[in-house]
Amino acid sequence: MAPHSHDHSHLTETEARVRALESLLSEKGYIDSAAVDEIVQTYETKIGPQNGAHVVAKSWVDADFRKWLEEDSTAAIHSLGYTSRQGEHIDAVFNSDDTHHLVVCTLCSCYPWSVLGLPPTWYKSPPFRSRAVIDPRGVLNDFGITLPETTKVEVHDSTSEVRYLVIPQRPAGTEGWSEEQLAKLVTRNSMIGTGFARTAETLS
Repeated sequence: MAPHSHDHSHLTETEARVRALESLLSEKGYIDSAAVDEIVQTYETKIGPQNGAHVVAKSWVDADFRKWLEEDSTAAIHSLGYTSRQGEHIDAVFNSDDTHHLVVCTLCSCYPWSVLGLPPTWYKSPPFRSRAVIDPRGVLNDFGITLPETTKVEVHDSTSEVRYLVIPQRPAGTEGWSEEQLAKLVTRNSMIGTGFARTAETLS
């Protein structure tokens, strides 16, 4: 029987290797491809970044929760039912007029899956991983973010033990909004630090 021929030219080398490994494990009966696809879909559509947006929105309207998030981010996030499979801690960092936070993983692609879902492709790319540390303002400019010189940029390097969640600043004009309304303003990039929360006008 002739071997199957699949066109994987659109895949990167790493993606092609992962695809080949998944096929081999599936053929040997070690994994169920349908189950793998279901897990991926869950992280893409049901977890990320909705869970993180919920955490952010709650921190904007609930002062007690925000304080808890500042003191013990992992426990506060777990209280909402968002726990990781790997058991790593999550450290929430808060943007302000004085400080802007940017998250990167310089060694691989450690990412808070339980609150943000699957990482974007660019987050795993070597150029982002290296430049975010060397030239964070340049990286932010690439994403369309220009900060005042008076605003300090802090870069946080995720590890297998600690992941980071950026809490963006609450947009102006959202006084009296519900958590559900506010959550719609929170983007994945704003929780990595490569974006801001959407403005109130985007939902009007």
